[in-house]
Amino acid sequence: MLTLNRSTWLEILAEAWRVYPLEACGLLLGPDDGPVDRFVPIVNEAQSSRVFTLSPMGYMKAERLADDLGLQVVGVVHSHTHTSAYPSPTDVAEATKPLVPPTWHWAIVSLAWGYPELRSFRVSESGSAALRGDAVEFGVELGMDEEPVRLKD
Repeated sequence: MLTLNRSTWLEILAEAWRVYPLEACGLLLGPDDGPVDRFVPIVNEAQSSRVFTLSPMGYMKAERLADDLGLQVVGVVHSHTHTSAYPSPTDVAEATKPLVPPTWHWAIVSLAWGYPELRSFRVSESGSAALRGDAVEFGVELGMDEEPVRLKD
């Protein structure tokens, strides 16, 4: 399960709206077995509204920050500007590359419907080219069969 505090969620959401209509992206930092402590926004080198590519320099800086704080990179987050918060075929292909840790959370925030929705996925236990849904916790558990997280005024 991916656990985020409200301030981390708001940082992710702010970055997604800041770069809209392009896809936002960044890394999630935290302990291997605990809640996410930080979101580190990273420039989307693809400069696209359909795909993202983490800037290598941004990735290195995020890893260095994680080391300095005694944390790990525990996942990646990106936005979908035109579709729901479910992995695209491109997302699945990226998540199953050999150098990507299978323990990473793949968080997707969608802005497609006028309200944000967030879902988290991980590579399936079989290592196949599929992602399984994880719950995202904001003080309450959100199962993948339930409504997506929606922030209201």
